[in-house]
Amino acid sequence: MKQLNFEAPINSLSIGNVSLNFLRELYKKGVDVNLYAIKDSVDLSAFSQIEDPFRDWLKESQSKRLKNFDKNTPTLKVWHIKGSEKSIGQNQFLYTFYEVDSPTEEEVNIVKSQKHVFFSSSESADVFKNKGCKNVSFVPLGFDEDFSVLKKEYLGSDVIHFGLIGKFEKRKNTGRIINSWLKLFGNNTKYQLTCLVANPFFSEEQTKKVISMSTGGIPYNNINFLSRMETNEEVNDLMNSVDIDLSGLSNGEGWNLPSFNSTALGKWSVVTNCSSHKDWATKENSILIEPDGMQDCYDNFFFAKGGEFNQGQYYKFEDTTIINAIKKSLDFAKKENKEGIKLQHDFSYSKSVDVILEKIKETLNK
Repeated sequence: MKQLNFEAPINSLSIGNVSLNFLRELYKKGVDVNLYAIKDSVDLSAFSQIEDPFRDWLKESQSKRLKNFDKNTPTLKVWHIKGSEKSIGQNQFLYTFYEVDSPTEEEVNIVKSQKHVFFSSSESADVFKNKGCKNVSFVPLGFDEDFSVLKKEYLGSDVIHFGLIGKFEKRKNTGRIINSWLKLFGNNTKYQLTCLVANPFFSEEQTKKVISMSTGGIPYNNINFLSRMETNEEVNDLMNSVDIDLSGLSNGEGWNLPSFNSTALGKWSVVTNCSSHKDWATKENSILIEPDGMQDCYDNFFFAKGGEFNQGQYYKFEDTTIINAIKKSLDFAKKENKEGIKLQHDFSYSKSVDVILEKIKETLNK
């Protein structure tokens, strides 16, 4: 492939991390990239470990994008379905994420208009295939090489440290997980819970409100809310400090990077056996929890009923299911997850990019 346009957000959010890892593999594979960063912003502040040659390559790829503009050059766009009707040139390939079950006419039409759409979840790809989209496939994400196992001592062998990472959201059951954990272990200092759940789309007042609702407005001495972490290096340190990860107790995910990365670091994560989790979580590498049914997805914030996007249902887990899952996880505390560590090899961004590039080549040569 002579040239590839790459359009995506480059920032500290999950989709920004995915984009950066795709770019790193394109750089390693010698692909000539024209970088179109969403909003023309390249924010590398979270990626403290990237090397100067790659950083320079990113800068050059962005600076030459318009000099090299050609409407026939294939474009790989990493973005939501909403907004992907806009394209650079006429050969756009989309990598996207989908978490519900009822594609709207608008979503189906946008997907069909792409040369090809790669979904991060096999279940999502199948949902769109069932709606008549023949140009879709599943391509998994990979383990981020900025993360690694740290041989450090944290809270000690007599304290079980739980972690919850991911923006505060109804879909992720954030408030219910916190409330359930507090019912079991609140103010018992043999157990600690660290929450990195700040939602960048919430105001400070909204954040305080949802946290207060989760704790019942009661102060606890064994739960810690982190506002944010500046770098992936800090997030890696947090993941390594955790004995049990609760980030997988979600109603629906496009992949779930915090839970996946924690598992691949050898931690035990409580994971709901649904949506994209089924593409990487097994009974051998995760504490799997079965769904209690389905529910409407609407939260009047990210999912608004009657809209053109994100309609339908995702999975449901009762409070008792969440509580029992947390109890069950105690049997796995302080134990290395050897099967989880194998995920580092089984899922890599190098493999993902190889599949994507091969599909682009195959599609354009038809």
